[in-house]
Amino acid sequence: MFDKEKLSHIKEVRQKWEDGVLAKTLNKAPESKEEFKSVSGALVNRLYTPEDVENIDYESEIGYPGQYPFTRGYQPTMYRGRPWTMRMYAGFATAEESNERYKYLVSQGSTGLSVAFDLPTQIGYDSDHSLAQGEVGKVGVAIDSLRDMEILFDGIPLDKVSTSMTINAPAAVLLAMYIAVAEKQGVSPDKLRGTIQNDILKEYIARGTYIFPTEPSMRLITNIFEYCSKHVPKWNTISISGYHIREAGSTAAQEVGFTLADGIAYVEAAIKAGLDVDTFAPRLSFFFNSHNDLFEEVAKFRAARRLWAKIMKNRFKAKDEKSMMLKFHTQTAGCTLTAQQPDNNIIRVAMQALAAVLGGTQSLHTNSRDEALALPTTDSVTIALRTQQIIANETGVANTVDPLAGSYFIEAKTKEIEVKAMEYITKIDELGGAARAIDLGYIQKEISDSAYQYQMEIESLERIVVGVNKYQVEEDAPKGLLRVDPIVAEMQKEKINEVKAKRNNLAVEEKLDLLKKACEGTENVMPFILDAVKEYASLGEICGVMREVFGEYEQAVLI
Repeated sequence: MFDKEKLSHIKEVRQKWEDGVLAKTLNKAPESKEEFKSVSGALVNRLYTPEDVENIDYESEIGYPGQYPFTRGYQPTMYRGRPWTMRMYAGFATAEESNERYKYLVSQGSTGLSVAFDLPTQIGYDSDHSLAQGEVGKVGVAIDSLRDMEILFDGIPLDKVSTSMTINAPAAVLLAMYIAVAEKQGVSPDKLRGTIQNDILKEYIARGTYIFPTEPSMRLITNIFEYCSKHVPKWNTISISGYHIREAGSTAAQEVGFTLADGIAYVEAAIKAGLDVDTFAPRLSFFFNSHNDLFEEVAKFRAARRLWAKIMKNRFKAKDEKSMMLKFHTQTAGCTLTAQQPDNNIIRVAMQALAAVLGGTQSLHTNSRDEALALPTTDSVTIALRTQQIIANETGVANTVDPLAGSYFIEAKTKEIEVKAMEYITKIDELGGAARAIDLGYIQKEISDSAYQYQMEIESLERIVVGVNKYQVEEDAPKGLLRVDPIVAEMQKEKINEVKAKRNNLAVEEKLDLLKKACEGTENVMPFILDAVKEYASLGEICGVMREVFGEYEQAVLI
């Protein structure tokens, strides 16, 4: 960004500064002997100057917001047009209780809903299944049939809100339920806005709530792409998730590299299925973590946007600029929350949320102070939401687009993360793509090695976690935590039995049989799932049919 003559002068001046002012200061007060590193372990220089950005071209690599390569944001005006969506992630116990929490959040200024499902729902079992015992409603809301979905969104106009659903293996089923509820409200599918996570590759990598093997899972995903491009055009058909990769212990560059590698796999699968890249790519979305290192996180988001734009333009020959835009949701880092001195988590979340906003997120969930201990209470959720509202309305950071652009540190760090992430993508390509790299255990090992290094730094006091390995205090046992009553499981069992008793069971059997035949063939299964859902076939019944045809994924034993 500077001419050679100017850079030469800058180098001379820097050298004089180092030999003079800096040397005198270091003689009097030496720096710490420990290396200064980011949360990801990358070395951080004492000072950044134009020398660190001499190979960065402003127009081609930084540019302007709203145009390629989108480093500075995917919208020209960003938050000056409207603030990011404050999408608070919530769901627990029954649909009735979660519906009450959603209405409360909307009344307090939340501008989007994000549904957390319990573990049985996430892996395609009804609440009365033996494997669901002890888990019903614990980490999210239990959804067994269309009846639960009707209750969950009762009184919430689906043409007025956007809804994100954290669901992967059974994503097609939950999306079908959402469409069916909207139709009952008189809202046509083309009016629906929202996102399903639908990212099965990261489940194999980091999270574990998978059902089917790789090939049929990819088929289900591309079936959703195709169906929504025709019938639910405003819906984001996948949220390619780096969040859980980071929660598992990855570095910032690994989060970007592995997430975009998964994105490449989905694009390739859709093209192989016969879809034109510009028909589905504009509805792809991403989901990232916002960790503790503020500047590294800002650079990470900018690097991810730029790298994805280059991939879509150069690798997949996308013509529509919307296909090149990396739109993403952010959640603050759950893995950084501590059970010790939980009020400290409010500060951690505030810094992480600030990084997400400075990095140009489209929507944001802020974690609650007590989530290292239990599901968040109403008071804790309110503080988390207020954190976003204070950032939006009181700090001034939303007044200008990409306010940290041009910082020598930020621009150098953005480039560094982009280069490292691309190195991972190249390695994964050499291994045969993301699915093959997962089967070989390459991605999992890279993450586990990073997680181990991070933990060793904490245990050796090389990395300080306030309240955990330094500045500890004696604390009373926490009080007032939110606990899910075990009676929830019995209530859900009664509800699913009642649904099965009242529905037209002959019609259900007919629709499930048609779904089975579709799974055995090559048709798009989404219309058949939607037909079964409308007859109140349960989640477990529908996933059971697909299990019978597709089988179940078995994680390879890595030695």
